Formats: sequence, C-alpha cells, structure tokens
Amino acid sequence: MKRTLLVYGIAYFVLLIFVFGLLYLYPKEELHLLLNSYHTGIEDTFFKYYSMLAEGPLYVLALLPILWKKIKLTIFYALCELSGGAFLQLLKHTFSFERPASVFEHYNNAILPMVEGVNMHHGNSFPSGHASTFFVFCTCCALFLAYRYKQRTNQHDYRTWLLINLSMLALVVLAALGGYSRIYLSQHFLSDVCVGSIIGFITPCLMFYFGRNKILKLKTNETK
Repeated sequence: MKRTLLVYGIAYFVLLIFVFGLLYLYPKEELHLLLNSYHTGIEDTFFKYYSMLAEGPLYVLALLPILWKKIKLTIFYALCELSGGAFLQLLKHTFSFERPASVFEHYNNAILPMVEGVNMHHGNSFPSGHASTFFVFCTCCALFLAYRYKQRTNQHDYRTWLLINLSMLALVVLAALGGYSRIYLSQHFLSDVCVGSIIGFITPCLMFYFGRNKILKLKTNETK
C-alpha cells in the first residue's frame, strides 16, 4: 500500500516543487498574468465547468460508496472535507487577501481575460477552497485505491500494478487541473491554489493515518 501511495505522493511533491519555483521567481501578479495569458473558447468552456465540479458534483460522487454498503468511506471523505474546510476558512478570514479581479483594478492597467458567465469574486482569496476540495477528493480516492490494491490476492500482476499507478498519476493531474481552473478563471492566484492543495493533500493523509485501524477493520469485516 505504501509503495503504491508513494507514486501519488511523489507526483504531487514534484508538482509542488515546480510551483514553489514559480512562486520564488515571479511576483504573484506577474505570475498570474503569465499563467493566464492564453485563452481559447474551448478552454473557457472546459475550465468554467470543470471548476464547478468542486461546487457539488464531487460531493455527489463521494456518496457512491454507500451503494456498496461502505458508508464509512463517505463519512471519511466528509470528515476530511469538513476539517480541511474549517481550517481553510480560518485562513481565509484571517488574511482576507484580495482576489485577482480586485488586485488588477489598480495594477499597471493590466486587463484580465474574463470567461463569460463566471461570477467574479473579490475577497477572501487565500487559500483556494476549490483547490482544497479537488485535492481532498483525489487524495481520498488514491488512499482507497491503494488499499484495494493491497487487498488483492495477486499484487504481482504487472497489468494491475501498472493500472493502479497510472490511476495515481491521473488523480494528481485531475486535482491539478482543478487547481489551475481557478487561476484560469482569475478567481485565485497560484499561491492561493498552492496552499489550498497542501491542505487538501495533508488532511486526508493525516486522518487516514490516525484512523486507519478503524477503516481497515471496517473493510476486513465487509469482506468476510
């Protein structure tokens, strides 16, 4: 299980190092303009609706384990989202940073590309709640996939091993796209998304570590 999760963790930390490099090299306003400089109609539509996944659809997907009588998996996700969200809201209201739409009203006459139909927010930018939700969901999926792989009788099946590890990489990509969608829509700066992703990554890992005995015991009982 640990080796399988290592793929997810390494992929995320490589992404995080790259993001830290960008944050170190560029002021946040210049970096936002750089990351948000290219827009197309297809991308506008994609990121507009992809970002909305964190506003409801991901919560619906988290209810699916109930169909297989694994309600505690849904409860685990809910606890991760609630605890991470509570900490995130504390940071939001403690710092009360302005969002790009407000910052760029007074920044060198820069004009942000806007996506039609997106309601722009102006306050409580740091950190990104959407980014946290994407990473909470994908990290929970990675944890559950890794444990399911551990439960398989033949863990040396190369095709299964490859599929699981590709799934881990895909989950990181899906979460990263969710984070980037907030930059593309000019709802957040990269720093907001970065910290939101850290909260979304760490919260499920910590809660799974301290509550793994109950979760693993539950799954053992369910397989009998």
